Amino acid sequence: MITKVQTAPRQNENTPTFDPIRFKNGQRQEWDKVAAGWQQWWPLFEKGAQPLSERLVSLANIQPEHHVLDVATGVGEPALTAVKQLNSSDQITAIDQSSQMLAIAKDRFEALGFQQPNLVEMDAEQLNFSQSQFNAILSRFGLMFLPNLDDALVKMHQMLAPQGRLVTAVWDVPSKVPMLSLPMRVVRQHLELPPPPAGVPNPFNLANVSSFEDRLRKIGFTDIYSERMTLTWEFESADEFVNMTRDLAAPVTALLANCSSEQKATIWNGIADAVMQYADENGRIFVPSEAICVVGHRK
Repeated sequence: MITKVQTAPRQNENTPTFDPIRFKNGQRQEWDKVAAGWQQWWPLFEKGAQPLSERLVSLANIQPEHHVLDVATGVGEPALTAVKQLNSSDQITAIDQSSQMLAIAKDRFEALGFQQPNLVEMDAEQLNFSQSQFNAILSRFGLMFLPNLDDALVKMHQMLAPQGRLVTAVWDVPSKVPMLSLPMRVVRQHLELPPPPAGVPNPFNLANVSSFEDRLRKIGFTDIYSERMTLTWEFESADEFVNMTRDLAAPVTALLANCSSEQKATIWNGIADAVMQYADENGRIFVPSEAICVVGHRK
């Protein structure tokens, strides 16, 4: 079951220097476009990311009677990890703005025997749930892309039951996340693109964990805790790394949208050359990347 919730977009009074509604519409389209790639590559990606999903669920301290919300679930994580622990999908709600990504999540739930997962097509900034409805709110690599993050965090705080936990994972600084930053760096160098403007959401937008913790504290979260975790993705070759990146990395493919076929070929070859720094003597690629887990409680 995939439910679509439509709400009118709301403009923040402190409008950024870019159009957040246009940005989010572009994000939705980009993730829909790469959904076919995720359908193909999610087993390889999740093999590297699974330890993080397990850690997020552990930090959430989910109990048998708890109700859980997964924000920006994508192809279903960490909702699926939480479902496996509870052995029930009745208490799990997972949202994402991409209907195509949710369709993959639905297939994954059903493959585990959960025939009616509660998957909702919803903008993470337009959360539409009751106050105190959830004992835990999870989000893996989603909050960095929200233009009006503080508004969304206020709603999440309100939707948590007393003693409930917000548990999220964000990426560390680019130098510690070559899984994403290496392709983006090569693209920007070849196209002579400047860094993203200040204030524009991007994968590394919450790498300053002290600043992120301060934002949570001001909203009312307590007992805030963070920890770093190194994940490693394995590839048979540099070509496999390139093929997966080309098929599912929406931020990278967006930068290449207006490039010619010749430019794209040159850039992908450059990415293949660059990732060889992580190769072993047999040509297998091991790409380490650092995530930050952040936990906040509601009193």
